[in-house]
Amino acid sequence: MPGGRSGIRARGEISALTRPSWEQALSELARRHAGVSYVELSDVVFIDVAGVTALAVTAMTLPDGRVVVENPPPQLPRVLEMFWPGLDRIEVAL
Repeated sequence: MPGGRSGIRARGEISALTRPSWEQALSELARRHAGVSYVELSDVVFIDVAGVTALAVTAMTLPDGRVVVENPPPQLPRVLEMFWPGLDRIEVAL
């Protein structure tokens, strides 16, 4: 990621077809996590509920810190609020 930040960037759609790659990227993110990790989603047009679930589960398993999700598609914050209200391990930056 730019600026020496630890994180990942995705583009396109996160759905059943791309889920294995998404989950692999999240696993790598968790392995490298050190306090704050960034997930840049400005080029993602759609993320399904399972994709948001994978992100939430990854954030909940981190030993400390948080995941900052930048510029997500509109359904991501809605799904987080619906299924994981108050999950403070994920910060959504619009």
